[in-house]
Amino acid sequence: MRAVGYKSCKPVTEADALVDFELPAPEAKGLDLLVDVKAVSVNPVDTKVRRNQAPEAGQTRVLGFDAAGIVKAVGEKVSLFKPGDEVFYAGAINRPGTNSEFHLVDERIVGKKPKSLSFEEAAALPLTAITAYEALFDRLKVKDPVAGGANAVVIIGGAGGVGSIAIQLARHLTDLTVIATASRPETKEWVEQFGAHHVLDHSKPLAPQVEALGLGAPSFVFSTTHSDLHRADSIELIAPQGRYCLIDDPEGGFDILPFKRKAISVHWEMMFARPVFETADILEQHKLLNHVSELIDQGKIRTTLTETFGKINAANLIKAHALIESGKAKGKIVLSGF
Repeated sequence: MRAVGYKSCKPVTEADALVDFELPAPEAKGLDLLVDVKAVSVNPVDTKVRRNQAPEAGQTRVLGFDAAGIVKAVGEKVSLFKPGDEVFYAGAINRPGTNSEFHLVDERIVGKKPKSLSFEEAAALPLTAITAYEALFDRLKVKDPVAGGANAVVIIGGAGGVGSIAIQLARHLTDLTVIATASRPETKEWVEQFGAHHVLDHSKPLAPQVEALGLGAPSFVFSTTHSDLHRADSIELIAPQGRYCLIDDPEGGFDILPFKRKAISVHWEMMFARPVFETADILEQHKLLNHVSELIDQGKIRTTLTETFGKINAANLIKAHALIESGKAKGKIVLSGF
């Protein structure tokens, strides 16, 4: 089968930062589904792994952590799906990625593809939807009020893939006031389209902008990018005993001691934790993806697909990695077909 991977850590400017190659088709066993991959999307994690995690000598690592496709075969322990089912999922970071014609994935982290979406539109959603859903409801526990805090969430980086879906989930599944950040006219318009009540400019201090809204101190902050740059602002604007969640990897570490004065709880969301450690609640990812699928088909939330870069091959994936690394991407980039 055709696949795309990398042999060593190289800058995206190198022509062989990613390469096309052939692999034997895998076989479904146990709880695995063998999926005929129709579309994939590209996430910041793809670029981080490519830059920082070298494959074993002589090996080519396949990236890709989002896919939509059709179940071709199932392992002997599978009970949730059957061949022919259309699915979408984000895979696991400790297994081969989705940038291949066929892919193995544990059924417990797979959802039914929204019927109303194309494979391309569906492929844009899983990783960001899982991340946003877990961050809001499992880490921040936004349905559990903070005493004295405003019933509001600040989503830093609202125009990114995670921010775009987090805004929608917060609007349709909670009664929170959603305050999102964006810095360019096109990204401000983007987050407004997805339902943000207020849009702040994260190129300027955030705390004064939140105060000017007159809502009081928000109970929750969800930081999706540049958390180190916005840490002091986040601490200043959040309510005492509020809850803070981040998903990025701040350079030089992340000192949480300043959060102590307000007794702010700090949470890290890592959507790969459940599949990597096969946690006791791993099935929650299957459930939440099905919930997202239902919300899509009900017209309550929509895909965050913004660009389709053509076929799944090394040249197109390099272009997608370059755009993500530029920091100018909004929503999700998708590739489809081989």
